[in-house]
Amino acid sequence: MSIIYLLIGCSITIALIFLVGFLWSIRSGQYDDTYTPSVRMLFDADKPQSDAAVQARTDDPSQPQA
Repeated sequence: MSIIYLLIGCSITIALIFLVGFLWSIRSGQYDDTYTPSVRMLFDADKPQSDAAVQARTDDPSQPQA
């Protein structure tokens, strides 16, 4: 029977540790922006193009000119 008291005490201690961690993350602003992470994969990465790639694209007659 004493093991049940020990397990209850351990589980309450672990639950309190998780509660404190959750409250700390809320106060530090962890969950402030919930929109941007869901659409971040839709944005193109800004990769600089080399001069050779730009020149090859402008010299290609099959590409429409702007």
